[in-house]
Amino acid sequence: MKARVIVDTNIIFKALRSQYSKYRDILDKSELEFYSPNFLIAEIFKHKERIIKASKAEEEEIYELLEKTLQRINFINEEFISLGNLIHAYKLCADVDEKDTVFVALSLELDAALWTKDETLKSGLVAKGFDNFFDENVYF
Repeated sequence: MKARVIVDTNIIFKALRSQYSKYRDILDKSELEFYSPNFLIAEIFKHKERIIKASKAEEEEIYELLEKTLQRINFINEEFISLGNLIHAYKLCADVDEKDTVFVALSLELDAALWTKDETLKSGLVAKGFDNFFDENVYF
């Protein structure tokens, strides 16, 4: 069985920053299965201009990279996450970053490791007993 990993928005941002990206390399690992809530798509479009500005690639190339990257992710409609896991995740995230609730809830729902570079979120979750994080260093 493949290891399940929940991809946070900031990982996609990092994957699109340059032509070569260790984050995209990890997303290509066949032994891993990637998931994200549909909310990720909205976040990407919300920050589209910032992504393009921060990238070293041309806009057209960024769209191509984005398409390839998103093809590796299984998107889950937030409606399929149980109310219990949404409530639990909200309690974990409310005073740290409420927007990350659906990522944490999906991690709980699928019993999958959360892949994020948000250190504030990580430390806030660890303080509340959540420690199911994806260790990308295993793949670098």
